[in-house]
Amino acid sequence: MAFRQRITKIKEGAKEKRKPSGWILPQQKGSFGDEGTWTNIDMDVTPLDRRTWTAVTMAGFWFSDALNAQSWMAPSSILAVGLTWREAIVCIIFGSLCCTVPLVLNGVLGARLHVPFPVAMKSSFGWYFARFAIIVRMATALFWHAIQTYTGSTAMTQCIRAIWPSYLDIPNHIPETVGITTQQMVSHVIFWSVQFPILLTPPHKLQWFFIFKFVVVTITCVATVITMTKKAGGSGDIWKQEYGVYGAKRSWLILSSLSSITGGWATMATNIPDFTRYLKKEKGVYWQVLFLPLIQLVLGLFGIISTSCAMVVYGEYIWDPLTLAAQWDGPSGRAGAFFVGFAWVIAQIGTNLSANVISCANDMTSLFPKYINIRRGVIITTITAGWIMVPWKIIHSAASLLSFMAGLGIFLAPIAAICAADFWITKKTHIDVPALYKSQGRYRYNKYGTNWRAVVAFLISVVPNIPGMASSVNPKVDAGGAKYIYYMFYIWGFTSAFTSYSLLSHFWPDANTLIPETIHGDEALYDADGDIVDAAEETGSEKGSGGMVSEKKAVTSQEYPI
Repeated sequence: MAFRQRITKIKEGAKEKRKPSGWILPQQKGSFGDEGTWTNIDMDVTPLDRRTWTAVTMAGFWFSDALNAQSWMAPSSILAVGLTWREAIVCIIFGSLCCTVPLVLNGVLGARLHVPFPVAMKSSFGWYFARFAIIVRMATALFWHAIQTYTGSTAMTQCIRAIWPSYLDIPNHIPETVGITTQQMVSHVIFWSVQFPILLTPPHKLQWFFIFKFVVVTITCVATVITMTKKAGGSGDIWKQEYGVYGAKRSWLILSSLSSITGGWATMATNIPDFTRYLKKEKGVYWQVLFLPLIQLVLGLFGIISTSCAMVVYGEYIWDPLTLAAQWDGPSGRAGAFFVGFAWVIAQIGTNLSANVISCANDMTSLFPKYINIRRGVIITTITAGWIMVPWKIIHSAASLLSFMAGLGIFLAPIAAICAADFWITKKTHIDVPALYKSQGRYRYNKYGTNWRAVVAFLISVVPNIPGMASSVNPKVDAGGAKYIYYMFYIWGFTSAFTSYSLLSHFWPDANTLIPETIHGDEALYDADGDIVDAAEETGSEKGSGGMVSEKKAVTSQEYPI
């Protein structure tokens, strides 16, 4: 009887979904939104019971994001242009450190205000112009989710062929023009099907998955290095590699490689508030300065050592860890290949979670709150990136498309910079949180909902980079001296936008948006260290640690009218 009722309910729901009105979400009353507007809990200020992340969670988060095949292969692109492992190590360390600047600056914003990136952007870009920044970030996340998903399917191939070697011999029945074989399509379907339910996990419940990925991938990486050094009888001769370029060209290539490492984290540096909003304490943000460079350095060294050993064992440099595992045969070799494949399956799912899917879903939720919440956003994102965008075509397409995708960092750098400059320099960390949710609030700026200072700073940052980007996509385009700016596209993009926005806001400030203290608008209490405690648990009493709990000032938007 219960089963029949459930089937009937499903049929009724499917019938309703045939009309646009059937997809409308139940209207929830947001904390600060305008009356009659649609909102949902995913865009609202993070409730106290969802602020569950700690410094350990942030460590797991970064291990989850940075431990992927792309980080393992990061030194390969540096060595390919004629530099050596020494420059690769320097670029990885300093490129990662450069990236921690926007990660910390924007991460604190999320940890203090507990709002997602799409909401936070309204403070600096304005009510409507913020949507432009959201769409740019969303498009980038979709592209990278497509690439990471297809990379995960190649890892799944190693898992399956380790158990059934004949899996690789499946006859191909798909036309060559499609760009994928039958066996590769089967791997893609299996990986996508495994990944899909995991992606539906709410962000505040992901801490244990991040920790699980850290353990599994770290053990596998160490085991891979040990295996290859044992096979090669040492670490190989990559350490003796000579320079392929000299003089000024070498210096520019080092700067370009450093900027590429930084630009590789452009998406995360922009949307980090989507994750730090779940932190219990702000202190967890600062650990990123240690986590990211350390992970990148260790994984890069693992990649260099294993690749050097591959030359001794197989007669060629093999940078891709999955291609390396594909060389292992026999019972013990196939067992090793299975665990390598399994680890990178987990790694790619974790990277998709932390860097792409949740971010893109947040963007969709902010743009279409009437129809999309994070769960629906995740479904739309993974179907679009995993199938509609045909990721195998992207992977096997001309290098110009991949160069264009890498160049998307020129648009993300100023977005991250303007957000950081607005919070730290212009607003001095004092934001009216309720006003971020009001279409006619102080952060509308003008009737067009646009902060002209952000527009000018964005153009100052992006325009000089466009000729160099065009030249990288199409080598026939002569960018002249502008190519040197593109060699350091992220460094130029971030610093120029940060400086120009700060100066414009200093000399031509919008007085209505400048307030002397933060307006949170919630009912939380803060202890002596500035950490949130539950109002229901402690009020005006001493904590066990000896810190006094003092009720936050009842500051409202009305005290600082527009």
